[in-house]
Amino acid sequence: MIVWGLDYLTFLVIVFFLGYLAIVFEYYLKVNKTAVALFVSVILWGIYFVYGPDALKHDLQELSSHLSDISQIIFFLMSAMTLVEIIDSHKGFKIVTDLIQTTSKRKMLWFVSFASFFLSAVLDNLTTTILMVSLLRKLIPDKEERFLPACMVIIAANSGGAWTPMGDVTTTMLWISDRVTSLAIMKTLFLPSLVSMVVPLLIFNYGMKGKYKKPKIDPASVKEEPHARLIFFLGVGSLISVPAFKAVTGMPPFMAMIMGLAVLWLLTDALHHSSEIREHLRVPHILTKIDTASLLFFLGILLCVSSLQSAGILNTAAMWLDQNVQSTAAIATLIGIFSAIIDNVPLVAATIGMYPLETFPADIPLWHMIAYAAGTGGSILIIGSSSGIALMGMEKVDFVSYFKKFSLPVFVGYLAGMGAYLLIDSFFA
Repeated sequence: MIVWGLDYLTFLVIVFFLGYLAIVFEYYLKVNKTAVALFVSVILWGIYFVYGPDALKHDLQELSSHLSDISQIIFFLMSAMTLVEIIDSHKGFKIVTDLIQTTSKRKMLWFVSFASFFLSAVLDNLTTTILMVSLLRKLIPDKEERFLPACMVIIAANSGGAWTPMGDVTTTMLWISDRVTSLAIMKTLFLPSLVSMVVPLLIFNYGMKGKYKKPKIDPASVKEEPHARLIFFLGVGSLISVPAFKAVTGMPPFMAMIMGLAVLWLLTDALHHSSEIREHLRVPHILTKIDTASLLFFLGILLCVSSLQSAGILNTAAMWLDQNVQSTAAIATLIGIFSAIIDNVPLVAATIGMYPLETFPADIPLWHMIAYAAGTGGSILIIGSSSGIALMGMEKVDFVSYFKKFSLPVFVGYLAGMGAYLLIDSFFA
């Protein structure tokens, strides 16, 4: 089908690319990225509906299928953000910040990096980012000084999420589709993932000198609210229990997060309903503090990418790689680089479809490299992962600032981690 003299697939790519540029240069265009993402997502799906080769009924099924998957991510993110905000409103993070006495910039950087790396393996990279950035706000009130450790959080969280089945949505996809097994992926990817985090950490370590200024604290502002400790431990417990809930019930992770939110909602209503001065501790008030714009941006971006997937563009790109790049290591490395530009979920989905299980069985090096690449490659650009997008919303970090300071060190770490995997694989082969 021809649109304005162009093949409709080419037209889709051009519209996506222009929208992508508008998001990247949001700071200079003075147009909010959320508005651009939502606008472009509707335009792309409109082109697909009007000019695509499929019948309308099939188009609706495609959109509904993608929307179902996207909604799970949105509800997961919304529930996680609300849980963290409930803890924060009760001054629950004071329990943790009181244990951290250091003001050294270097020690703080190492602490948040390793904490994010291991937390992400237990939770997931998105929840870990929300939790750690909320904690950093308490430890480093100055936004400019918080920039580097906050960005290091997403690098460490993405690396930590790559070596466990529940740490990242792409590793979960590979796990559910029987491409990897739990023990094998943890054994083979722990060291490469650690390398991908430590390399940029060492680079930034040399530039970290001095100490953070201790903020002037109003005693009333840090005083724990009633039942702060109960809310803290129950909230963190809800976050940590997500993998176990999924394993026991078989339900998707967003249902576990909704359950945790519901439990805290019921509890805070029961604890605070009798006091008018505690209305700010109840969930209806807390929901007004959630960054809705970030959730809508995430919705728009994923709808944009899903339109390209439905049109077959991403699958065509994956097939081209298979035909023109003979090395599986090179293919996996390129997938990781592409995941920094385009969401890694459809890329991994296309890869799963491209390599059938009958021919490419579970736990072969190809699947482990794809799990590593898709999980860590998204850190190269801030829009390459859900955790990066969450940070953009929480800290208002713009694309260009992240690109200038972080993309090259992260890319070096990404290649070093892949090299570590290939070295270990050749040694034990």
